[in-house]
Amino acid sequence: MFLFFLLTAFSIAVAQQVNFSVENLGQNCNASYKALLATADPALPDPFAMHSGVRISDKSEWACRRNEVKKDLEQYEIGLKPDPSTATVTATYSGSTLTVTITTKDGSINLTSTVSGSGDCVAIGMNNNAGNISGCKQIPFKHDQVVAYSMSNDSHNKNDPFYKVYPDLYGKIGKYAAWSWGISRLIDGIVLVKDQLKVDVSKIGLQGCSYAGKMALFGGALDERVTLTVVQESGGGGINSWRYSKAFTARTGTNIEKIDNTSGIWFLNSMKSLNPDKLPHDHHQLVAMIAPRATIILGNPPYEWLGDESGYKSTIAARKVWQAFGITDYIGFDFAGGHDHCQAASSQSTNVNAFVNRFLKGQNVNTNISANRPTVSTFVLDTTVSWTVPTLTGTYGSITTTSSSSAVASSSSKASSSSIAALSSSSWASSSSSVAESSSSSEEDITPILNHSPLATSHSLTYYSLKGEPLGNVKPTKAGIYIFKVGGSVKKIVVR
Repeated sequence: MFLFFLLTAFSIAVAQQVNFSVENLGQNCNASYKALLATADPALPDPFAMHSGVRISDKSEWACRRNEVKKDLEQYEIGLKPDPSTATVTATYSGSTLTVTITTKDGSINLTSTVSGSGDCVAIGMNNNAGNISGCKQIPFKHDQVVAYSMSNDSHNKNDPFYKVYPDLYGKIGKYAAWSWGISRLIDGIVLVKDQLKVDVSKIGLQGCSYAGKMALFGGALDERVTLTVVQESGGGGINSWRYSKAFTARTGTNIEKIDNTSGIWFLNSMKSLNPDKLPHDHHQLVAMIAPRATIILGNPPYEWLGDESGYKSTIAARKVWQAFGITDYIGFDFAGGHDHCQAASSQSTNVNAFVNRFLKGQNVNTNISANRPTVSTFVLDTTVSWTVPTLTGTYGSITTTSSSSAVASSSSKASSSSIAALSSSSWASSSSSVAESSSSSEEDITPILNHSPLATSHSLTYYSLKGEPLGNVKPTKAGIYIFKVGGSVKKIVVR
């Protein structure tokens, strides 16, 4: 039975949820990648601008915007991360061993992890325990069980386990696509046996350093069930902007990890020949895909290869997305030097602990942390960008952030708090059976999208897909987001 909820806006303060129950809230967005820019542009692309050119104004629209970035990353950098619907996952927990079995139409593989530690939060380290996350159950991701780690630019190994379940992707993806897929399947297994593990799956942390810092970043960005992502000394291909890294080497002559000299097997080999100034995206947007969840970023400026000028400026640009959500204390950074590679400085350990205590342990801790700007004589830390930061309204998922206006449901029938939802033409839909219909106050949000869509205003049909395809005058029953047009009135409908 369908229920219709009229959304009305007013100011409300509700605690912000820091992770979500599905891997990708925007899975129904039908996002696509954008072509390479015709003219090189060294400025960072606007993270708030959809590929159509329309800027988002509602938090719910971030679900589809981040999926456009995901498509750009898959097209130009890492290749396809397989959709979870293409596999079935089972899990067992015996003794101290978690075993996750993933089966596709082509075969089956196992991921195993030795569980240690205590606490109801989860710490997933890349190939080892997450050393910077304490007081949680340690459930490491053993990456060689998916594809083997190598620092060389040798060809991919067809015998890697991943290609037993996805043989058609051999030679078509970089290892970060496979590793991020493996992290998500490990999380699937943790969710399946959470009661046996005695863990709370709303408290999942990832941590990695160096190549594994990139791995943790991609893992956290591409799976919204991750609550906190700790990115340590990730360098080029991680937090760093490909554009800014190119510019840094051109200006200083210092060789750092860039798009043309990074690994051709971690990433698509074809990426290395691209001009980063023509990419439709950059890595401030990869970092921003974590929003509105939590992340803390650690650098080490004296290590030249890391290119922390680029990493710092990219982080500051990414932080503007959290600013738009009104939660800048959900992203922190510490670029302290004076320590070995992957050995956190004392201030970094303290600051990571603050994020762990707040987001994985529920403590009332200050995480408004902007520590230790990188201080190297050759660095130019100009963080000016060419776009402005909008104040996003509404909600993301079904959760309202503390500093914004939110949409709540009202109906002639009694609505529970779980009915709270934000609507936009690009918001996500769940698989439940309720329908939400926007009020006239939300209709303005859809107007720019209609102006860029093929929807024919003279058409007599009343229901359309988000692409403007006419669907007829019978209300769709399949879960999704639709356009409803009656005369000159245009509304957005979520079918759940």
